[in-house]
Amino acid sequence: MPLNDPAHAFVPYPDVPVPHAGTGPLSGLYFGVKDLFDVAGYPTSGGNPLVLAMSGTKTANAPTVQKLLDAGAALAGKTVTDELAFSMNGNNAHFGAPLNGAAPDRITGGSSSGSASAVSSRLCDFALGTDTGGSVRAPASHCGLYGIRPTHGRVSLASALALCHSLDTCGWFARDAHTFARVADVLLEADTAPLPAAPRLLSPTDVWGLTAPAVRPAWDGALQQIARTFGPSTDTGLVLESFDAMYWAFRYVQGHEAWMTDGAFIERYAPVLGPGVKERFAWSKEVTDAQFVQASQFRERFRQHLTALLGDDGVLVLPTMPDIAPLRSADEASLEAYRNNAVQMLCIAGLSGFPQISLPLAGREGAPLGISLLGPKGSDRSLIAMAEKLAQA
Repeated sequence: MPLNDPAHAFVPYPDVPVPHAGTGPLSGLYFGVKDLFDVAGYPTSGGNPLVLAMSGTKTANAPTVQKLLDAGAALAGKTVTDELAFSMNGNNAHFGAPLNGAAPDRITGGSSSGSASAVSSRLCDFALGTDTGGSVRAPASHCGLYGIRPTHGRVSLASALALCHSLDTCGWFARDAHTFARVADVLLEADTAPLPAAPRLLSPTDVWGLTAPAVRPAWDGALQQIARTFGPSTDTGLVLESFDAMYWAFRYVQGHEAWMTDGAFIERYAPVLGPGVKERFAWSKEVTDAQFVQASQFRERFRQHLTALLGDDGVLVLPTMPDIAPLRSADEASLEAYRNNAVQMLCIAGLSGFPQISLPLAGREGAPLGISLLGPKGSDRSLIAMAEKLAQA
């Protein structure tokens, strides 16, 4: 961990050397690791003191961490995560709220809060995070970073604490498209569904309709840049049945799996859970098997729906989040309302399992605002190549 951590991005563990290759494609870069991943010589807290106390010191690195070390990247430290990765606000009741390096008066977003904070505060070059319901994409938008939720299952989550097995993904953050792509070269094999050089851009008008009229002009420059680089987009509808149906299908799958993952631990040890996290787990406990089955069936219909819409050449251009990050002074009720609004956008990639990359191409009121590209399953590297091309435009 850096001796100077003004952003409170890193968990203050005693410094333990972690060997890395002397040369490689990531040589010279420092990276942070969300404290869900095992790193040899360190415990894994999951953002909860009791999990930390029970962890013990790990003796091996998570495979994804090891890949980065073998590529020459050096560990900067383990980064703060929202508690048990079940939040999107970036405020951990036990470990604090890391600072947003791009807008210090606003939240980082979570649950990969420390990773986004560390990169946006220039304490490391890139950082690993996880994204279940938006935990990379939201902080990327809020902190002015490139961030990806990969195709589900494409990057290993072995030796990492889970929240929801069928929704969890491993993503990462970087300040610039070149560094972002260097990490992709290490973590991602060739695309199984590469996009053509001139993809078919689609603008989901119903998703854009979730943003407030006063906010929409903030994306005008980014949309014009995308159109100049790749051509105009075609308006389309995206929603299956309704936003409510999509929202609740996602919430029921997430809640059921979160309780399956952490419920026994919570009921046996009664850990003190922070505001918002406590209520979400209490709600998750009440999700029935029938609700989960119905939600899973809806998810499969939505995946088929989006597969047909995108084909093998379609890319959605959509807002990452409804607006810039809320102020740090916002109360829990308003943060929860913002989170629930955001989930309607974020659940598109979650339900489908398709890759989505957030690009730091917009902003308003002095704060960053992301715009996203979402492609077919297995098109992750093609999306990253599009991001690199836009960065050079």
